[in-house]
Amino acid sequence: MKNLLLVINIILSILIIIFILIQGKGAGLGSAWGGGGERYQTRRGMEKIILWLTSFFIFIFFVISMINLFIK
Repeated sequence: MKNLLLVINIILSILIIIFILIQGKGAGLGSAWGGGGERYQTRRGMEKIILWLTSFFIFIFFVISMINLFIK
């Protein structure tokens, strides 16, 4: 059981890293592929989904890590 939780944590950590890198700096997906967008914009569409998924995976990672601490 403990090994399964560790594998899930590794997979989640890789997904979190990928989603954070996709978000790019400042302008979200637009800056990741060379787009301009110097003005502030709210997140829409795919950017909003990626932000939500990143937050969700971080929460799940935390919960699984806490469970893993208390399993003997």
